[in-house]
Amino acid sequence: MLYATYQALTDRIGPWQDAAHWGAAALRPWARGPLAVPGWREACAALDLFSRLRMTHLRPPFGIESVQTPAGTVQVREQVVQRTPFATLLRFERADVADGSQDLPKVLIVAPLSGHFATLLTDTARTMLADHDVYITDWHNARHVPLSAGRFGLAEYVEHVIGFIEALGPHTHLLAVCQPCVPTLAAVALMAQRGHIAQPRSMTLMAGPIDTRINPTAVNELATSQPIEWFEKNLISLVPWRYPGAFRRVYPGFLQLTAFMSMNPERHRDALKGLYDKRVQGDDEGAARTAEFYAEYFAVNDLPAEFYLETVAQVFQQHLLARGELVLDGTPVDTSAIRRTALFTVEGERDDICAIGQTVAAHDLCPRIPPYMKSHHVQTGVGHYGVFSGKRWQHQIYPRVREMIHSFH
Repeated sequence: MLYATYQALTDRIGPWQDAAHWGAAALRPWARGPLAVPGWREACAALDLFSRLRMTHLRPPFGIESVQTPAGTVQVREQVVQRTPFATLLRFERADVADGSQDLPKVLIVAPLSGHFATLLTDTARTMLADHDVYITDWHNARHVPLSAGRFGLAEYVEHVIGFIEALGPHTHLLAVCQPCVPTLAAVALMAQRGHIAQPRSMTLMAGPIDTRINPTAVNELATSQPIEWFEKNLISLVPWRYPGAFRRVYPGFLQLTAFMSMNPERHRDALKGLYDKRVQGDDEGAARTAEFYAEYFAVNDLPAEFYLETVAQVFQQHLLARGELVLDGTPVDTSAIRRTALFTVEGERDDICAIGQTVAAHDLCPRIPPYMKSHHVQTGVGHYGVFSGKRWQHQIYPRVREMIHSFH
């Protein structure tokens, strides 16, 4: 009922927002210049803002066509390496790597499945491309996955990560951002337990909820405020009939986006007001940056219900991995089995989603990794998103990640 109500509302508002988009485009020539009509600039800005206040359910493009490297600009193309009903292993293939003139470390970026698409990590991938052969887990929107594809829970997520590492082969390096830090650590542990030939050379865990008992945030407290039955009853919905994933049980992405925005309502209000003001003032470049951010932010990804509920219960409520009690498909996950994979953890000083201490907890869970293969970094002055995007990521965090990866390549 919740999803159906949301869909009916967006269906009703959508045509008006389409009209606002075309109206803003039609008014724009008359809103500026010596022949500008008084008040039309404000009207044009208001129509533009209204047209952008909508959620979309298709992954935006990464848009990485080239990358600046120490040797100059190199062309980049997207290549599908492997695809399942729930995810695509995507490669950002550099032209100089494809032709064999460069041999760079392979890095698999494990993207979150938490309400947004993997394109949220575009800046992460673009930065990594300067010195690495980069791949990413491009998780599909569950509302487009038919019921015949089966279930997708935490165990299936972990096996996808293992399968993608197998596809890349030995000498792979991992970089997990936020939510996938737990399943990534579990995947590496299971590979170590199996004596897998493709155990990764290193894993970088960034701002992830390895142990949310440490310095719990508002997000963590929300996850423990109700029993898991409450989450299932109130937050799980069926995909409407007209989509390929009709009747699949999902945690709708629009609910996750609403939760994210409610954490900082003043910030989003000011940003959207700023978009309007920049349009009125003729600052198209500044307005475009804000519009680009919200186009990505409003692109929502539905989560399979099994994955969402198991993550809330096992990671945020029961802390099974942190307590050494996680079992996947009947196999206990033993993180102490990891010996050959270097570990680097990164946290943000101002992170209000994964607080300081939650990610570095991975070190205590991996006692058999030699001390010289472990390191940790706390980045001052950044919140959650600043850990993997923006200037501090590019100029202060990334050099440390690069140094660690190349040290164990």
